[in-house]
Amino acid sequence: MKVKVDNCDLLKYEKELYNQGITLIGGVDEAGRGPLVGPVVAACVILPKNYDLPGLNDSKQLTEKKRDKFYDIIMKDAISVGVGIVDAAKIDEINILEASRLAMKLAIEDMKVKPEFVLSDAMKLTNIDIPYKDIVHGDALSLSIAAGSVIAKVTRDRMMYELDKKYPEYGFAKHKGYPTKLHLENIKKYGLLDEYYRFSYKPVKDLTKKELDIILYGSPDLIEFKITTKSGNVNKSVNFYEGVVNNLERRYIETKSGWIRE
Repeated sequence: MKVKVDNCDLLKYEKELYNQGITLIGGVDEAGRGPLVGPVVAACVILPKNYDLPGLNDSKQLTEKKRDKFYDIIMKDAISVGVGIVDAAKIDEINILEASRLAMKLAIEDMKVKPEFVLSDAMKLTNIDIPYKDIVHGDALSLSIAAGSVIAKVTRDRMMYELDKKYPEYGFAKHKGYPTKLHLENIKKYGLLDEYYRFSYKPVKDLTKKELDIILYGSPDLIEFKITTKSGNVNKSVNFYEGVVNNLERRYIETKSGWIRE
């Protein structure tokens, strides 16, 4: 949902804090809740008092070219910037909401100059010992949060470009890990990267379940193809499927010729 920001004072919340004698205000936001692959990234930014950067807004409403431009300006002008990264395995372990909260905490801890107060984009930061205010649609209503949004988004996108160099057939540079039609087709074609995918996400979970069905009832040749991941970490992938099979009360076991009923 886009928030109309015409004639909106993006320093409204910051000015309220300035009037209380607080000037080191951190704006924190995350990027990457929705993708099927890769980390969730958060960034916290402290801008100079009464800072003005025309055009800066929620990163989702900016073009990539503008985001890159603002990224360089913010990194140069900001009093302090911190970035927090939580990988796919941790997301699967604690869920994406808690992973996003953790990434924000890590971003704040990463700052060389610590904020006196934090403004967050609709996230209750119960895991920090700094006063904070969570603002719904904060990335479109607070300049500090908007700055954090840009740093988080550009940082994560650049990580996906690096992953695309390693696995160009998946098209990460295009979809950034989001569940587009192209992405889902490429997963079916090339398999899941066990080090990077979020196996707790429904589209990945559904694809994994379908692969398991094929493994359990398929031929040995198909079994070998399916459990071999692009990263080549066969043992980890096999262990994953063994775990799934164990959850089925070990109705199936692995043999040299494939999966058979126990």
